[in-house]
Amino acid sequence: MKALRVIMLACALALMPVLAFGAKININTAGVDILQQLDGIGPSKAQAIVDYRKRNGSFESLADLVKVRGIGEQTLTENQDRITLE
Repeated sequence: MKALRVIMLACALALMPVLAFGAKININTAGVDILQQLDGIGPSKAQAIVDYRKRNGSFESLADLVKVRGIGEQTLTENQDRITLE
């Protein structure tokens, strides 16, 4: 279990520079940990995004994000420059 935590921490640290330099987050492929980097997205909303993708397939537009329970127009507006579909 300790080894898994170390690996997860190493992965998170490796991704931090990418996110800090403005790399966009792909809402069609990002996992819960990465989705939480978005403004207003905590663990439960990030999981809701992943669950939505599993049930409905990939998002076809950024606007489709508001179809996820708990995600509203404000959250979409705050993050639209930080998310991508590709």
